[in-house]
Amino acid sequence: MQKKSWTGNIRSTYVTLGASSHTDEERAMNDYYATEPKAAKLLIGLEPLAQNIWECACGEGHLSKVFEDAGYDVKSTDLIDRGFGTGGIDFLSDDIEHWDGDIITNPPYRYAQAFVEKALSIVSPGMKVIFFLKLTFLESQRRRSLFLKNPPKIVYVTSSRLQCGKNGVFVGSSAAAYAWFVWVKGFKGDPIIRWFN
Repeated sequence: MQKKSWTGNIRSTYVTLGASSHTDEERAMNDYYATEPKAAKLLIGLEPLAQNIWECACGEGHLSKVFEDAGYDVKSTDLIDRGFGTGGIDFLSDDIEHWDGDIITNPPYRYAQAFVEKALSIVSPGMKVIFFLKLTFLESQRRRSLFLKNPPKIVYVTSSRLQCGKNGVFVGSSAAAYAWFVWVKGFKGDPIIRWFN
């Protein structure tokens, strides 16, 4: 009996791995992947937050609305005007020098490190920078210096996957594992890993 080599298409590997929502399509316009609001609701139960929150990549307000409903004072901005908050605000601009409160967002992934570094540079000591990022953000030589200089205090890993909706549309299930990365400005200890959801 002759053995046959396994063959498949471009999606076969992902289906085998259980990544049913993987697609070989182009990435979302302007790298816009909205965060499932449940992620913000869960964060509120995990972590004490400052009264003032800046959601600096607010998209259509999926996170901001949850924080507003919970009684926080939320500043919502985005580079792109998607009909919520204030559009046309470049968070990475040199014009932005200080924020008195926490910064919580799901940044465009390709600029995530720049967003973390900028946020940490403008918050006051003791304030938090909390980003919803792929778990793979922990990897890479390029980010090693970030973690050595500014380690997160806590990384909350989702036990069951939360979704990020391409161009703000939520369909299927998530192929990626996400976590809330919590930096506290001035923290220099070893990060704690916890699980939620």
